[in-house]
Amino acid sequence: MMGLGWFGNCLGYNGTYGWVGLALNLLVFLAVIWLVAWSVRRLADAGNGNAAVGGVSPLDILKVRYARGEISQDEYLNMRETLR
Repeated sequence: MMGLGWFGNCLGYNGTYGWVGLALNLLVFLAVIWLVAWSVRRLADAGNGNAAVGGVSPLDILKVRYARGEISQDEYLNMRETLR
């Protein structure tokens, strides 16, 4: 197909792979867009303090500290209300 030039070759439509190459390159492009959006959202959550550290939420850490006896019941209840 004539007229695609450099852009057509970058997309994989150069006659060798045809529409399959075009579709695969489109999927890769969409995957990159999704990865960037996911990363930005993840960084925004980390900036707000909403992200759990190592998959453990602050409330879980508080529960463990209370179970170990590191903090009293009053401290636990106060901190729990603060976190909520």
